[in-house]
Amino acid sequence: MPDNVNVSLPYNLEAEQSVLGSILVDPVCMNEVVDHVKPDSFYLPQHREIFSIMMTMFTTQNGAIDPVLVADALAKAGTYDLAGGRDYLLQLYNSVPSTANVVKYAKIVKEQYYLRTLIQVAQEIVDDASSGSGDPSVILDSAEQKIYDIRQGKETNGPSKISEVILNGVYGKLKELTGENAADYKGISTGFGLLDKYTTGLNKSDFILIGARPAMGKTSFALNLAQNVSMLARKKCVFFSLEMTKEQLAERLLASQAGVPSQKFRTGELSDDEWIRVGNAASDFSDVELYLDDTSSITVPEIKSRVRRLKNVDIVIIDYLGLVQSSVRKENRVQEVSEITRNLKMMAKDLNIPVVCCAQLSRGTEGRGKSHKPQLSDLRESGSIEQDADIVMFLYREDYYKNELSEDQLEEIDENLTELIVAKNRHGQTGTIELSFDKEFTRFRSIDNVRNYD
Repeated sequence: MPDNVNVSLPYNLEAEQSVLGSILVDPVCMNEVVDHVKPDSFYLPQHREIFSIMMTMFTTQNGAIDPVLVADALAKAGTYDLAGGRDYLLQLYNSVPSTANVVKYAKIVKEQYYLRTLIQVAQEIVDDASSGSGDPSVILDSAEQKIYDIRQGKETNGPSKISEVILNGVYGKLKELTGENAADYKGISTGFGLLDKYTTGLNKSDFILIGARPAMGKTSFALNLAQNVSMLARKKCVFFSLEMTKEQLAERLLASQAGVPSQKFRTGELSDDEWIRVGNAASDFSDVELYLDDTSSITVPEIKSRVRRLKNVDIVIIDYLGLVQSSVRKENRVQEVSEITRNLKMMAKDLNIPVVCCAQLSRGTEGRGKSHKPQLSDLRESGSIEQDADIVMFLYREDYYKNELSEDQLEEIDENLTELIVAKNRHGQTGTIELSFDKEFTRFRSIDNVRNYD
């Protein structure tokens, strides 16, 4: 056995030998081992070579594996001497305590592999940080992503039999949905009744996109969602705004809750009654778990990191996609957006929470003749946006295009009427929901639930 190995990295010699020896004794052990280890999981080069040959033989020779066959395959591959030769294979065969414990041996090998990977990644992070080159924020993002990738590789699940999935998954979920704490397992209510019927609420692991042209009310609608899920559904929400400050967001939220025109927060010209409303609205937010983050240049790994640190977050809302920075440099913006949307979907799945993101539509809506209603093809910069999103919704106000209308047509338009178009929905139907937009208070209301503050 070669002795020129780096003993500074952790590994378990006996566990590696026992995994290989168990397979030599009983090739059926490979069925259980492959779910836990791969060739790179072994520290010693000869063990990597032996396991690699075993995997090839297992898949191409009907599972026939023994010391003689493995030695022959190693010789043909030119790695016979590296693997220690036939004597070492016989040593592995004879040193197995019990093949019944092969899964335990494999798990030891796997855990040692993760520790080595962590050490190597840590060294790369030290090298990047001490090189003196590169943007520190990019290095931080890269470091966190590398650590997170190790964890992702650690938490893998193999195929499951359909009966087990039904019994342990589907039935279990149905039991939870009909139990005493059913509300904890249902989708988060948006505060818009018909939208909840379409989507069954905002569900865990969903990536939800809200698209619209500029000034259609994307931010207002996103803030309304944040307000509803945190105040009505009593969920913990984090709102990332890459365009507006925390104070501007808070002003809009207060204006919406108090029923006070939002422009008065910039002039300070509030009546005594309005001051009372603002004070009451502020107290309404005192025990609400709504968190605002106005970092202008932020990446998905940064968002994920901050959400994890807050702990027990129920939903994330991002305004908006076009300003999210890529943590990995790509050739063009289309590739960057594809990477971002894929990471947002992965974040929703990894954290098991809904992620809502606003997106700006292309100018394709402007040149479509009479109807300017948005379509999925209007999503800017990348087709992957439509592909990665579980639900895609568009905001559309006919009043937005009033300059193109005649006087007769203008008289027929309700300037507050907004169509919420559910264009893609993996969980149910698509269609159009009518909302009323109060520009003065920057809030949306269901048509059948318009509240009057006069």
